[in-house]
Amino acid sequence: MNETPTQKQFPCQQCGAKLDFAPGTSSLKCAYCGFENAIPQSEEQIEELDFRAYLSQAANEQETHEAQRVKCEKCAAETTMPPDAASGICPFCGANMVFTGKSSRLIKPKYVLPFKVTQKEAFEDFRKWIKGLWFAPGDLKSYAQSEEKLAGVYVPFWTYDSDTTSFYRGERGDHYWVTETYTTQENGRTVTRERQVMKTRWTGVSGTVWNSFDDILILASKSLPKKYADRLEPWDLQNLAAYADEYLSGFRAESYQVDLSDGFTQAQAVMEAGIRESVRRDIGGDEQRIHSVKTQYGKITFKHILLPVWMSAYRFRDKIFRILINARTGEVQGERPFSPWKIAAAVAAALVVIAIIVALASLKQS
Repeated sequence: MNETPTQKQFPCQQCGAKLDFAPGTSSLKCAYCGFENAIPQSEEQIEELDFRAYLSQAANEQETHEAQRVKCEKCAAETTMPPDAASGICPFCGANMVFTGKSSRLIKPKYVLPFKVTQKEAFEDFRKWIKGLWFAPGDLKSYAQSEEKLAGVYVPFWTYDSDTTSFYRGERGDHYWVTETYTTQENGRTVTRERQVMKTRWTGVSGTVWNSFDDILILASKSLPKKYADRLEPWDLQNLAAYADEYLSGFRAESYQVDLSDGFTQAQAVMEAGIRESVRRDIGGDEQRIHSVKTQYGKITFKHILLPVWMSAYRFRDKIFRILINARTGEVQGERPFSPWKIAAAVAAALVVIAIIVALASLKQS
């Protein structure tokens, strides 16, 4: 995935060809299609688009399918189940699930990243991860004794591409140095000295930056802890395969719970960080203040993809702890419980050691 914006790119709004900026002009004429591309000179020239309406229309044009789903009553995760199964264990929380035959029309996944790490390999990574946990309950290590504790699940994601045009207002800060005199006490006498002091000269600025974003990856599941799911990156999205039911054979597949519009809202937040960095570079100077940024999004495209995860749900003291494994790289991330007894024992041992050290020090002094 590449979220790094390309600075100072001027794509033609009609054909996408790269345009070269000529200083002093307010529009760029494309040498390929002849279209004149206006450069926004104010906030009023940044067009407001109805993203939700746009994406809703785009979604209707995509291939959809009827999905037979089962919903966990404990954690609300919705997954598929094998056609011959009437019940099963929820891979997200470990609760029992009963198939109800619920059907919904969803956007069909376009691509899938097939499982690469086997269950046996993932289990070894799982055990190594658990062994490295300090103060983990003994039950957790006992729990990690069977490969069947891991369930293979295809997790839904959205990816978004977009070109952006952003008009900004702000201030450029340039540092300069001045000589100041001051008085100080030396050997009981008041003396005058000089020192260099840094000041900042602020100048109002405004301008326009262009960026292109590719494959902004957004988790479309609400069943996974997002913090740990994000840490499973990077994914080798260049190896995505066209969706086929055969890839799902023997695995679960979760249905998306973050819809296309909400996913794009999250993608905009990711893009906003890159846009502001572009603005700072465009302002230049030693410091920058950004007062406002107004952005127009164009050529918005998306993909609905499935990424492979081995996961396990461990119950400890009526709380669910989920462990996730990237089924392409073996990267392990997850929530972990702490044993209060082991922590208390460690604290007690530390206090005993401190008491012995203090006692030995007292004996030496006496």
